Amino acid sequence: MSGVGVVALAAFLAACTTGSVLSLQPAVDVGSSTASVPRIAEPLPRGAALEDAQSPAFEAPTVQSPDVFSPEMQADVSAEVQTAAMVRPRQGTGLQTLVPKDPYLAGYPRMDPPAAPGSYLPADEVDCRKQLKRLKVEFSDLAPIRDGQCGIDHPVKVSAIGSVKMKPAATLTCAMALTFSQWTKNELVPSARRRYFTGVRTINQGSSYSCRKIAGSRTLSEHGKGNALDIMSIELNNGKDIDVKKPGFFAFRQKGLLNTVRADGCQYFNTVLGPGYNYDHRNHFHFDIKDRRRVACH
Repeated sequence: MSGVGVVALAAFLAACTTGSVLSLQPAVDVGSSTASVPRIAEPLPRGAALEDAQSPAFEAPTVQSPDVFSPEMQADVSAEVQTAAMVRPRQGTGLQTLVPKDPYLAGYPRMDPPAAPGSYLPADEVDCRKQLKRLKVEFSDLAPIRDGQCGIDHPVKVSAIGSVKMKPAATLTCAMALTFSQWTKNELVPSARRRYFTGVRTINQGSSYSCRKIAGSRTLSEHGKGNALDIMSIELNNGKDIDVKKPGFFAFRQKGLLNTVRADGCQYFNTVLGPGYNYDHRNHFHFDIKDRRRVACH
């Protein structure tokens, strides 16, 4: 082959391996990043968050193909996958790897753990508490009560109904607390004002929640469900104490008040028992909201 032919062949081979002769562009990138050497991004501070690396100014590193990893680098990558989502320098290489702790959840917002069972209130319980607040009832939520057959899922402890104190504070279901508060505000207090020209200071109760059966039977009392309340006496603002126990023959105002609030209670409660019903109820009013076909008012 002549000298001219050798020169032409050499030029042809050079053009095939180094890019276009006219554009003077190489066929492979020989700059800061190549196919065999990963490009090093701008170093980030130790502990930088994944959100920092996702900013427009961040330039993600190019990851090597697995076939060129050395065993040492493979071990480094495995260790990095176990760490939190942050950028850390590899020992001895100066390379940086951006690896989220769980790559499948990296794009999702953080989720709080589910609430513990029993820590939420059903819609009807939430609404009941709103109504108690509208009536200005002072109450606190208690932990669920579990006592064999007895108990209350979402109990409340009532200490006052507006300006009327409850002594001692009564542990009830919210439904019973609401019904009793409505009776107190709409019937008891107005009746006391009409007959004694004064308001009610304190309601003295003898039993709210109590795990027991109905006397002389095997049936669970409504007290064991938090649906009942026994009223022993009523103290007025003028200091007068009205005992529910059957008053004397000449105690006309006291008898009138007790008879009125007892009868009005039948419009709110499903069970109203008091003096004259039996010996066990000789000294108190028993109110409850047991689900009945007919109201028991005695």
